[in-house]
Amino acid sequence: MLVCQFQVLRTDSSGMPLEWIGYQEAAKLYHLEQVAYACGSVLYELRGGINARTGCRSLITVNSIIATHGHPHTGYKVDSGYVPPLNNPALFRRDGYLCLYCGQRFRHSELSRDHVRPISRGGADHWNNVVTACKRCNNHKAGRTPEQAGMELLAIPFAPTHAEYVYLQGRRVLSDQMEFLRAHFPRRSPLHQRSS
Repeated sequence: MLVCQFQVLRTDSSGMPLEWIGYQEAAKLYHLEQVAYACGSVLYELRGGINARTGCRSLITVNSIIATHGHPHTGYKVDSGYVPPLNNPALFRRDGYLCLYCGQRFRHSELSRDHVRPISRGGADHWNNVVTACKRCNNHKAGRTPEQAGMELLAIPFAPTHAEYVYLQGRRVLSDQMEFLRAHFPRRSPLHQRSS
C-alpha cells in the first residue's frame, strides 16, 4: 500500500504558486498532458498496468512541484487587491503558533483568534486586525484594545499574499517546495524568518 503523505505544489506555467494537490490529482494532470514542466524532487513513482499493444508497463513520476497549463478555476487572483480567506489554521501558522501577547508557543488547540481592535469597538475580522493569542491572554484582553488592557503586541498583523497563503495552507512543506515558495514572497515578508 502506498503511503502518500506529501502534497504536490501546483503552479501555473509561469511558475506562480497556485495550490497544493494530492498525488492522484497530480497523476491525472500528467495523464491529461496538462503538466508543462516539473521540478523539485521526485515524490512518487506510480506504476500502472501493462499495455497490451506495447507490452510496456505504465509509469508516472510525480515531482514535488509541477507547472500546469491554464486552469482558470483555481481561485487565484492576479488582482493586486486579492486578500486570501481568513481561517485559524493559516492565521496560527502565520504567527508561528506564538501568542503575540505573551510570546509563548502553544499547540493549535490552546490558541485563539484575537481582534486587535475588538469587533465591539468597530474592528474588522480581517488579516490586518487579527493575531494569534493563547486563550489566557485573549480572555485577559477581553473587549479592549491592547493599550487599554496594558498588553504589548509583539508583531504587526499582515495579510498574506497568495504565495504566502499557499505556504500557510501546506501540511508538510518540503525544503525544495519551501525554497520555491519563498522566492515568491515579498522581500520584506515576515515569513522569510518564520519559514526558515
